[in-house]
Amino acid sequence: MTEPVLDIHVNIEAGDWSRVILDLEKTIDAAAGAAVAAAGNTGRNPELSVLLADDRRLAELNENWRGKSGPTNVLSFPGDADGPDPEMLGDIALALETLMAEAALAGISVSAHFNHLVVHGVLHLLGFDHENDREAEEMESLETKILGELGIADPYAAEQPECSRVIS
Repeated sequence: MTEPVLDIHVNIEAGDWSRVILDLEKTIDAAAGAAVAAAGNTGRNPELSVLLADDRRLAELNENWRGKSGPTNVLSFPGDADGPDPEMLGDIALALETLMAEAALAGISVSAHFNHLVVHGVLHLLGFDHENDREAEEMESLETKILGELGIADPYAAEQPECSRVIS
């Protein structure tokens, strides 16, 4: 049996993302693919949509969908797993200014933080959450494992400032 192929659609709505993240689509493919594989998704050639935007757009989405004011770093919108091939995992949206500010404050590379947010967003689409301590521990452990496989340090290490923790 062949492995499912993750089909990713990237939409750059605002910001100079390709200047900030080298090999943007390759980076997204690697991070999202690693998250899908680690979560054991055996879906039917899953699809993922990634919106790369700015703080203004993420603030709008955050207000409209979560009732929370202001931008956030990443939002996840689950898709429809029912129906014919392919399986739509959903959409993730990321804010460039928030991503860059959090990376700078945490003293980590923008690329490492970007990878973390993509992994985090995809895991949400696959049913992972952090509403309680048990869920948070499970999700953070899986994120750390996935990021380690991508050559990225543990974003939840004790020495990291609180802002490096993903807000979603």
